[in-house]
Amino acid sequence: MAEDRPPETQPAIRATAMAADANPYGNIFVGWLMGQMALAAGSVAARHSGKRTPVVAADGFSFTAPVSIGDEVSFYAEIVATGRTSITVVVDVWRRDRHGEGIARAAKGTYILVSMGEDHRPSPVFAEGNPRG
Repeated sequence: MAEDRPPETQPAIRATAMAADANPYGNIFVGWLMGQMALAAGSVAARHSGKRTPVVAADGFSFTAPVSIGDEVSFYAEIVATGRTSITVVVDVWRRDRHGEGIARAAKGTYILVSMGEDHRPSPVFAEGNPRG
């Protein structure tokens, strides 16, 4: 992926940055971005495993451009590793001006999620005979 443009895939989720999520300077709180990133990672991991997959760790964050009120924010999530019960997802965040085509990478980070069984305990990502595995 080129560093100056978003991935050519569809984002896992897309959101509009709202005033309720901003600081007094009109920029969106990093905590809101991290929460949306976790939602994107969870969506991709759950679809991959077919199970509930909560976030258990987050790492390697960089915040490279401010997100302003009204910006369209796209969250691209890619599975980069799968363990027996864990799924590692990198989320790449891009912002676009509300009334233009100006884009910039806003953030990037890694989430580790765990596949959970019906008993709410870690479960293999893929069960025996599961065609996804």
